[in-house]
Amino acid sequence: MDDFDSILEHGIKFGRGGSKSAPDGGKVNTKAKKKGYVTGAHGSGSARQKAKYRTQRANRHKS
Repeated sequence: MDDFDSILEHGIKFGRGGSKSAPDGGKVNTKAKKKGYVTGAHGSGSARQKAKYRTQRANRHKS
């Protein structure tokens, strides 16, 4: 019953405890800007379509 009373008074704490910092130092990892994803090389039809539009737009401004 002592554990139950402690939970009622203080609640249950989930997640990381202690003074550990984030394992990657707080960096955000994203694949969105990697070349393979931007060019659609990873197989996504949506990314391939976007890459096609990007090249068309880039070629429009070339002299």
